[in-house]
Amino acid sequence: MITDEMIARINELAHKQKSEEGLTPEEKQEQAELRRAYIDAIKANVRAQMNNIDIVEKDGSITNLGQKYDKK
Repeated sequence: MITDEMIARINELAHKQKSEEGLTPEEKQEQAELRRAYIDAIKANVRAQMNNIDIVEKDGSITNLGQKYDKK
């Protein structure tokens, strides 16, 4: 789960990266980890939303997208 503090830190590192100061190697690593966590959280949210969508097919049957396209 992404917290407001994590988003604030992502933004802080992005601003520092754009400045003349730049990022240290440790900050670059932290930035990469935070960005990966953010992307993973977004993917999980989209997956959860898709799992709750039902489609009514032309023949009247109902198909759940999560069950239809679950790759696990």
